[in-house]
Amino acid sequence: MIPRRKFLHTLAAAAVAPALAAPEPFKLRYILSSALYGEMPLDVILPEVAKAGCEVIDIWCKVHGNQREQITEMGDEAFAALLKKHGTKLGVSTRYPLGPLKIQDEMAWVKKLGGKIVLSGSTGPKDPEGDAAKDAVKKFIEEMKPHVAKAEELGVTIAIENHVGQAIYHPDSLRYFVEFNRSANLGIAFAPHHLFRWANEIPKLIRDLGAKQIPFMYFQEHSEGMMKKTSKEIEMQQLPGLGTLDYRLVVKALRDIGYTGFVEIFMHPTPRGIPILPTAPEITAAINKSRAYVEKCLKETA
Repeated sequence: MIPRRKFLHTLAAAAVAPALAAPEPFKLRYILSSALYGEMPLDVILPEVAKAGCEVIDIWCKVHGNQREQITEMGDEAFAALLKKHGTKLGVSTRYPLGPLKIQDEMAWVKKLGGKIVLSGSTGPKDPEGDAAKDAVKKFIEEMKPHVAKAEELGVTIAIENHVGQAIYHPDSLRYFVEFNRSANLGIAFAPHHLFRWANEIPKLIRDLGAKQIPFMYFQEHSEGMMKKTSKEIEMQQLPGLGTLDYRLVVKALRDIGYTGFVEIFMHPTPRGIPILPTAPEITAAINKSRAYVEKCLKETA
């Protein structure tokens, strides 16, 4: 028999234990871009997902890669079998050529294969600011309503990159996006490399947007090697830890908003469509080097 006083003490201790338990540590959810491997076969790329510390794969199409075209050629069942074989899953389909107004079939395909996000750019005027950005974003979100309704029906998310030369680019447009967007199934694919003119604003922009508005984020920064042929060293400066962007400020902002979306260590080779390094192991090693830097930043800002 347990004495009554000891029994009551045990019950009280059990009641407060959950409140005293340490919170779950903040973690980043990494996703691997197929485009980093150029036009290598999926059977070569998919084993690298786990090796790169990633949860899922982001499938790209031409001109950055051709893995989406590979899937069309092999068929969905064969692709699903490859995912199973290599112990990974589809996370994102990046489909810039379709544009945001022609992605309903792709959303259905992503849903069918168990994915979460279809990623594209925005429509409208180039790089609007101030009131022009307000008008452009308001119009864009209105145009997206039938596509967002479909995304809500399917349970997938449309992620729009803040891309140079498009309506959603300037910091003003991002803040107006927060003001006008009312759907959890529409968000921003946050791209620091397109915000290099406002690099000091990046952490604040992350906080202004908040976790609900950012389902996906690129870990990439601007380099002149993005747009023209340079030395490999300069080109690789797009990767975390090799450029000038202080990711301690970035990951602290993500921690502060309780970010739960995907992060993608990414860069653009010149010309597009080639692998960033000659072999798959070399590419994965470069990703892991950057990921180690990001994880170090996380520890330093805990």
